[in-house]
Amino acid sequence: MTDKPIPTLSQWLGGPDRLAALTRRFYENVPQDPVLAPVFAGMDPRHADHVAAFITEVFGGAARYSTERGGHHHMIAQHMGRSLTEAQRKRWIALMLETVDEVGLPADPEFRAALVGYLEWGTRLAVLNSQDGVPAPDKNAPMPKWDWGPPGGPWIAD
Repeated sequence: MTDKPIPTLSQWLGGPDRLAALTRRFYENVPQDPVLAPVFAGMDPRHADHVAAFITEVFGGAARYSTERGGHHHMIAQHMGRSLTEAQRKRWIALMLETVDEVGLPADPEFRAALVGYLEWGTRLAVLNSQDGVPAPDKNAPMPKWDWGPPGGPWIAD
């Protein structure tokens, strides 16, 4: 075992600039995608930057999203009432993973397992929070923190 500190996922993938490059390229690809284009029509030109800041923070980087946008409850609120579908969720992940390869993020199995785990978890929450009747998010909802291992399980009580 080594005494080297374990890097955050944000550090491992190259930091906030690499995540910004990923999200910019991803959202450049979205308008050509027949499943995702309608979801993001009229998207704020800063959307890719906001998503990059969110993921950077979740992956252990600076808390810029929380400071500038208001944290996890703000991200949840962005999905409310959008009625996202399972087909849209699956396509979002597929295009994101294609873009991850396109921009050359690390390909090691450990990083990719953590990344895919987060994308699955996050997109499933987005779909759930986008349906009718979902209550407004708690203003004090903690920002998720994702690292090299699983964050917990459904058996953990609130």
